[in-house]
Amino acid sequence: MKKYYFIAVLFCSALLYSQDRYFINSDTRLYTSADTSSEFLGYFKYSAQVRLLSDNQNGWYKVLADNFNEGYVRSEFISKSLNARDVKTVDNENPIIYGGDHYHGSNHLFVLVAGLKVRALPDKNSKIREVLFTGDAVTIGYFPKNEEEWVNISGSINEEYAKFTLRKFVGKRPDLNVLIKNFEKLDVNNITERKTVSERIVELAWNSDYSKLPSAYEKYYEVVKQLNDPKLLADTELNIALAKGLAKHKSPEQIIAFSKKAEFVLKGTKTKSLYLSQKDLVSTFGKPNKKASISDDCGIYLSDLFYYYPDLEVSVDEKNNKAEIVKVFINENNKLIISPNHILDRSVSEKAFIEKYGTYIDASIKSPHHYSIITEYSQFGIEFRNGKLFAIEIFFYC
Repeated sequence: MKKYYFIAVLFCSALLYSQDRYFINSDTRLYTSADTSSEFLGYFKYSAQVRLLSDNQNGWYKVLADNFNEGYVRSEFISKSLNARDVKTVDNENPIIYGGDHYHGSNHLFVLVAGLKVRALPDKNSKIREVLFTGDAVTIGYFPKNEEEWVNISGSINEEYAKFTLRKFVGKRPDLNVLIKNFEKLDVNNITERKTVSERIVELAWNSDYSKLPSAYEKYYEVVKQLNDPKLLADTELNIALAKGLAKHKSPEQIIAFSKKAEFVLKGTKTKSLYLSQKDLVSTFGKPNKKASISDDCGIYLSDLFYYYPDLEVSVDEKNNKAEIVKVFINENNKLIISPNHILDRSVSEKAFIEKYGTYIDASIKSPHHYSIITEYSQFGIEFRNGKLFAIEIFFYC
């Protein structure tokens, strides 16, 4: 029945009044009737998006919130657009965090649980759009009062971009120290709960700073040893090594100095930089397997034209006889020489790479087995597969 209900809501909203987007221009609430003394369904924050389901009726609009809740909002709080002159009334009971802080640039709250599956519709069976982690900040314009209601965490009423989770899974940012204390209070034999809490500790540590990672993984490792899963043990031991390196992260200046003279060796030929002539490229690798044009809105590549080889991907300016290396697949022919003592080739295992370069790299829990090393004008994206170095991609700054 739920699916039919959502389809009906969308269909009715298109027929009833308008598909135009309107904005909430101040803190207010979504009421069940056109009366501020009536029950309310949830909280709106400044800049929340709604659709109108009625004309102005005695100073009230019936609206559709971004999670498909229907209710009433006073007309003075509805605007076709926002501007700097808006007078914002503050609702002290509204839990949504206003504007930007160092976690997020818009109105937001935080994910409270580990591995949160975000849906395309407010339905547990709908398509998974994303998986979020404890401590991730999410954009919220409307927050329902009922914990079992769905909340749209995309900040957009546009169904193409909307992302939903249950309201009970988002809230005030979790406190890492509180999570650790809760973990330590658990019975050592309550493995299920200890795993749940330790996963949240690790994810929140990733969403804090690198210095928090070693102690977070120590807690998680206690549970992993209880589970005695060989793959999970190996993965966790790799992450512990990574955490130790990241916790001693070098400064950007030190990393740039380290990577400054890096150069590829392609089929035994040093590139001396990321650039070579188009003629030398074709002379060395032959005609490309494929040519394609890409959309480059930032203008970060040499050209929109790309040559694709089994060994590498290159941006090519045919008119000016120039080529720029974009991605290199590491094999017996190709490697990256950072310095004479620091060579990344197919013999480098992921474990050895982490142990040697852990203090130079950046990493994310959301992209396992992917690492980066910054350079002055770009960064090397380093990918491992099955424990071996697979490819190195150059990401230029936009």
